[in-house]
Amino acid sequence: MKSLQIGNLSLNVPIIQGGMGVGISLSGLASAVANEGGVGVISCAGLGLLYKNLSDNFQNSCIAGLKEELAKARAKTKGVIGVNIMVAMTNFSDMVKTSIAEKADIIFSGAGLPLDLPKFQTKDSVTKLVPIVSSARATKLICEKWKTNYDYLPDAIVVEGPKAGGHLGYKKTQLDDENYSLEVIIPQVVEEVRLIEERYHQHIPVIAAGGVYTGADIARFMELGAEGVQMGTRFVTTEECDASPEFKQAYIDASEGQIEIIDSPVGMPGRAIFNKFIQRVRDGVTQPKSCPFHCIKTCDISKSPYCIMLALYNAFKGNMENGYAFCGSNAYRAQKLSTVKETISTLMQEMKEKLAERTSKK
Repeated sequence: MKSLQIGNLSLNVPIIQGGMGVGISLSGLASAVANEGGVGVISCAGLGLLYKNLSDNFQNSCIAGLKEELAKARAKTKGVIGVNIMVAMTNFSDMVKTSIAEKADIIFSGAGLPLDLPKFQTKDSVTKLVPIVSSARATKLICEKWKTNYDYLPDAIVVEGPKAGGHLGYKKTQLDDENYSLEVIIPQVVEEVRLIEERYHQHIPVIAAGGVYTGADIARFMELGAEGVQMGTRFVTTEECDASPEFKQAYIDASEGQIEIIDSPVGMPGRAIFNKFIQRVRDGVTQPKSCPFHCIKTCDISKSPYCIMLALYNAFKGNMENGYAFCGSNAYRAQKLSTVKETISTLMQEMKEKLAERTSKK
């Protein structure tokens, strides 16, 4: 099996751990994944809450928190560490500039189209830039914009399907439409990327994300043209995950019927584990009096039924009465806690067996 090549970074384990906020994937989980040969990813969403002791200003504490998490990760691993930065965040540029200045290996950016991401690069920048998209059309648009405006092409492209956790880049009506399934979208993006590669003579690996849970899943998407996968949900129920024990237990206790699509205050559908907090929101019980963070561009305090930053922070801390857990469609399959080492070892073994099985049948 070929290694996954992202720029000059070579990975023997073709697994990128998805960025999960608030506080679910920090330096603890990211460094553990990186130590096993994958890409560990720190989510910068809400870091200002986690590091509010470092500054009275939320935006400044976000910057200080990201620096701290990158330093902690670097102290624990020599592997590849990335940062997940949502385009929808009001401090998007601060987080990108900080990641580049601190020499994070990769920036993964979605929840909107990161059309100007390369403009933040400096002459000595070593950080690879990887957009997260949901269609071949978005892939083409980003590549054309980046090449025209910055003479730069993505170092890889993550294609996130509708079975992902958290905020989804799809309309509600598209989530169960087979035409928008990851199995359909991956070949379309791969075809689009091949045209771009032929035109500019630069390789761009495609990464499959959203609902990838087993080694057999990895093998299936590789056969469709992906060179790696991004997985978030599978790593929540690991000992090294930075979430509270209560958050992890919500995954282990969840049934398939509890995993629902909710309306997020940021104006996008999201996938989460149904609980009493979500029911209270639907009953119209909660309503924020003010917006303390101004964290998401599309969040309107006058229409928001709750503060999503606080809800996710509460869940991260274990206060599930006042928050909820975002999750991918397969979260209900979690049965117990494992370690990152055991999880990746199992995934790689399953993947190799499935690829060998399919090769023998040809």
